[in-house]
Amino acid sequence: MSHPIEIDEIARPTHTIEDYLMTMHVMERDFGEIVAARLAEMMEVAPATVTMTLRRMERDEWISGQSRREIHLTKTGREAAHSVIRRHMLIEWLLVKVFKMPISETHDEAHHIEHAISPKLEERMHEILDDPKLCPHGNPFPGHETLTKDWVPLTEVPIGVEITIRRIHEFAEDNQDLLDFLGKNKVEPGKKAQVKENLPFNETLAININGKSVTLGFAAAKYIFVDLPTS
Repeated sequence: MSHPIEIDEIARPTHTIEDYLMTMHVMERDFGEIVAARLAEMMEVAPATVTMTLRRMERDEWISGQSRREIHLTKTGREAAHSVIRRHMLIEWLLVKVFKMPISETHDEAHHIEHAISPKLEERMHEILDDPKLCPHGNPFPGHETLTKDWVPLTEVPIGVEITIRRIHEFAEDNQDLLDFLGKNKVEPGKKAQVKENLPFNETLAININGKSVTLGFAAAKYIFVDLPTS
């Protein structure tokens, strides 16, 4: 079992800073950089608010480079980000396995609880949940990113190819209306599907899943990752 790094309770960031660290971790992991304007959009706050928060985060050594507009998580900031992400994902699994909650509802609920989980409880949750490597949406726990490296965005799948849904990206999880739509239509990890139509002129595609056609905009489909059949 991979034991989580303990973040001292005294040194743990505020709830707001933990929220920023989670989003910044995903940006840095998947896009190689942390962009303040994009951060403001994801956090749904004004750019000026992000600027002030980043200054405080640099002062407290959660990030570096804010003054040069080359933002990076520090070692401490990355460990704190990993800690809150693990707690969030473990809660999601607890809600699915114990409370039988639909996957589409777990992200928002976990967000309300994640800040209150102690390192001791986090480790116990790892044990009783069999040390998961992916969250219910298919996103990797910190340290297990290689598990998702071969999955491709739905927008890149050729028409007619049989696929398996594997992952709903973290940035899609922040859109509850989208999660509800995907849940209603069973567009979830583990489900088989086939791309039937791809229309670049209006940026939509259609998939056959569970015996029916589901239409998705490219803006949503790019955050749905799939496993292609091996030839």
